Amino acid sequence: MEQSVPVDRSLPVCRRICYAAGHFLNDLCASMWFTYLLVYLHSVLGFQSTFAGVMLLIGQIADGVCTPLIGYESDKTPGSVRHGKRKTWHLLGTVCVLVSFPFIFNPCLACTDRTAQWAQIVYFSPFIIIFQFGWAATQISHLSLIPELVSGESSKVELTAYRYAFTVVANITVYAVAWLLFHFQVQHNVDPSITDSLGPVDIPLFRTLSLIMVGTGALFSLIFHIGTKEDASGSESENQLLSPSPSQEVLPHPVFQWKHWLKEPSFYQVASLYMCTRLIVNLSQTYISVYLTNSLMLPKNFIAIIPLVMYVSGFVCSLTMKPVSKLIGISMMYLVGLLLVLGFAIWVYVDKNMGAKSIYGAAVLLGAGSATILVMSLSMTATLIGEQTQSGAFVYGSMSLTDKVANGVGVILIQSIRPCSTETCCPDCVWFYRDVMVAVTGGVTLAAALCLFTILIRPIRIRKEL
Repeated sequence: MEQSVPVDRSLPVCRRICYAAGHFLNDLCASMWFTYLLVYLHSVLGFQSTFAGVMLLIGQIADGVCTPLIGYESDKTPGSVRHGKRKTWHLLGTVCVLVSFPFIFNPCLACTDRTAQWAQIVYFSPFIIIFQFGWAATQISHLSLIPELVSGESSKVELTAYRYAFTVVANITVYAVAWLLFHFQVQHNVDPSITDSLGPVDIPLFRTLSLIMVGTGALFSLIFHIGTKEDASGSESENQLLSPSPSQEVLPHPVFQWKHWLKEPSFYQVASLYMCTRLIVNLSQTYISVYLTNSLMLPKNFIAIIPLVMYVSGFVCSLTMKPVSKLIGISMMYLVGLLLVLGFAIWVYVDKNMGAKSIYGAAVLLGAGSATILVMSLSMTATLIGEQTQSGAFVYGSMSLTDKVANGVGVILIQSIRPCSTETCCPDCVWFYRDVMVAVTGGVTLAAALCLFTILIRPIRIRKEL
């Protein structure tokens, strides 16, 4: 008996939207995590730069450890009766995110002004670990649904673009709400301590922002679980494929388990490319706020305005990805995105007097380039998995492991070499954060180009025989 593979699985527009809504909570929280965590810990709570980096590193390591384990278990466990295995893990992850994330952007409840910063790290760590476990469970289960819901390269690119469009909307939501909160703070404040610089007075603002994001994300997660139908019987058929009866003929295509992926060269090619992609996207998002406030000396409301411009340009770019990638191919589309990011890096490095006006143009380049390379790298991962959906979560988990560890190590290295260890920024920080932005965009872009070059030489493919 041959393995039956549908010629073309596709989804109506309504179900594509319901699917894309399933990662909205994660995207809202990730936007706050990468854009505002360091600046919140350092400028608002007064953490030393190294301690702030340690907090983010704890989260990245927890996420990195959880993702392959969750991927393996997600492929292995059958799930509940009413939900498929992917949606069961998605629900578990959503609950963990909802109960933990608000505590991260809230000061230590049992601490005083005399409490040591290492003790506050101990307080925050359990909430960070629970949040990262939930975030990883939601992300891996959601990504693993792509090759199960649709087939064909074009359909996967389209569904990934829908998913990224919601990511962009989530980021726009975070920055728009943050801008409104900053605006209302300035318009209606009677406290003379409120200035254009960030400080302890902004604690209620970040707390309110996190609660709004969690409430909004919970609503979209509900839409996902109501509107997305997963084949709950899929696990049974996969188990039958993994253990065929003696009367069955040999399957024309091998059924991959997790250990088989480790022998595939394309697995490492895509993992390296995805890691570089995430380094560009996440580190630029992490340091754009401190670059704006410390290097360009712009008012604090710009940490909402400029990221908003970036993601609006990314959203507009995502609308053209399917037809353009179909015309020139995924690899060439990825190269276009790299060139846009490289253009941003060159602009930041050359324009030493960049001000409030020229930063908008640079932000458009970074936003459009980041959106392009992220969607294309995810599409390459879906292409790698193909019809091997029974182990797709392990692949996505492994890809995420590389990016989380690399991002965590990158942040702690940057924080450890920061010229000023206190919350007050010294004159050396002006050029330091500019150099960081150039390095994490221009430098990593060159590494990503090398990874792409290997894929152009040896296209993504897996063995026909185990």
